[in-house]
Amino acid sequence: MNMRNLYFYLIVVFFVLHFVWAQILSYLNRTRMSPLMPKELEGIYDPEEYAKQQMYQKENDRFKLVSGGFSFVVSAAVLWYGGIGWLDTFLRGYTGSSVLLMLAFFGVICVLCQIMAIPFDWYDTFVIEQKYGFNKTTPRTFVLDQIKTLALFLVLAGVVLTIVLVVYEYAADRFWLLSWAAVSVLSLIIAFFYSEWIVPIFNKQTPLEEGELRSAIEAFAQKASFPVRNIYVIDGSKRSTKSNAYFTGFGKKKRVVLYDTLRDDLSTEEIVAVLAHEIGHYKMKHIFYIIAMSMANTGFVLWAFSFFLDSPAIAQALGGMTPSFHLGMVGFSLLYSPLSGILDLAVHYSSRKHEYQADKFAAGYGIGDALIAALKKISSKSLTNLTPHPVVVFCCYSHPTLLQRIHHVQTSRQYR
Repeated sequence: MNMRNLYFYLIVVFFVLHFVWAQILSYLNRTRMSPLMPKELEGIYDPEEYAKQQMYQKENDRFKLVSGGFSFVVSAAVLWYGGIGWLDTFLRGYTGSSVLLMLAFFGVICVLCQIMAIPFDWYDTFVIEQKYGFNKTTPRTFVLDQIKTLALFLVLAGVVLTIVLVVYEYAADRFWLLSWAAVSVLSLIIAFFYSEWIVPIFNKQTPLEEGELRSAIEAFAQKASFPVRNIYVIDGSKRSTKSNAYFTGFGKKKRVVLYDTLRDDLSTEEIVAVLAHEIGHYKMKHIFYIIAMSMANTGFVLWAFSFFLDSPAIAQALGGMTPSFHLGMVGFSLLYSPLSGILDLAVHYSSRKHEYQADKFAAGYGIGDALIAALKKISSKSLTNLTPHPVVVFCCYSHPTLLQRIHHVQTSRQYR
């Protein structure tokens, strides 16, 4: 079968352009690097830390070029020689069930991708992150994380894909609408129980003990009319020295989660300021806005996907002999990537706007200086790139840069 049709060439062009664009963005970031510390970074990095950050960024950049280049070459070869279609044809010799065929198809792809990624993940963790003092992961934890991640993904993805395929087979005329409803409900359930079901697979969460920090968090939450009793500490230090904090869940299930590294690195006031920022997201309905945007995007994707189901041309473009649901899904995801990238710009812009608003909320309680101090410590300790190219920020960043956030907090202190 001649697989060189219009869809094939569109897939190849989009795939190549995506890789080229990623390299352009990486190059633009490199043009912003300098051995001399920019004046605006004085007081955030000392010269020695700045030099270390520059080396860390360069090393990560080279590593991403190698790992991304390898992935590109392998994926391009699979596309060019019809490897995806070949896998579909091969698996058809072992099952006549559309559900089992689809699960086997995506299962094999996921396992192969995981296997190819392991050497790069290992190097990133035990060479680069170890070299710059971030890594706390043991080889045992690394292996268990790989197994758990793959198993969890296969289970969750398998459930979602099975639901979508069954809906399609029994209600093709209402496929996208019913699938949208089912996927949305499942996503909300997972989000609701994330901390209770997913997090314990990888990390241990323990209630924050009574004391100064807990009292300060509860006092601020009460002041902000956002009472929360579920405050937990997660053992993030078992993998990395980098810090984080977040809220999760809804209603009675919502909880504050602090990385133990954050508790160790920041003062009580600084931790409260970071959590005030997170509370700001909830008070301003950002979480629900994000969920609504995600659901709308899912509905749009499923609607658009409905036009590509069981497409003989898509199957042919991927080297397949028989049109199928899963080949249509792969082909559609590749063809959809340019539009997805454009929609991501809007998502990133909205996310950066939300970050500014949450920072302003925290500053309104008179803890803007503490928030700035916390952000500086977190960024410095993580060797964050503080001078990314504006195009990279616009296209890829879900958060404003540290310098942008500092400026915004400093000009927002008068507001409540």
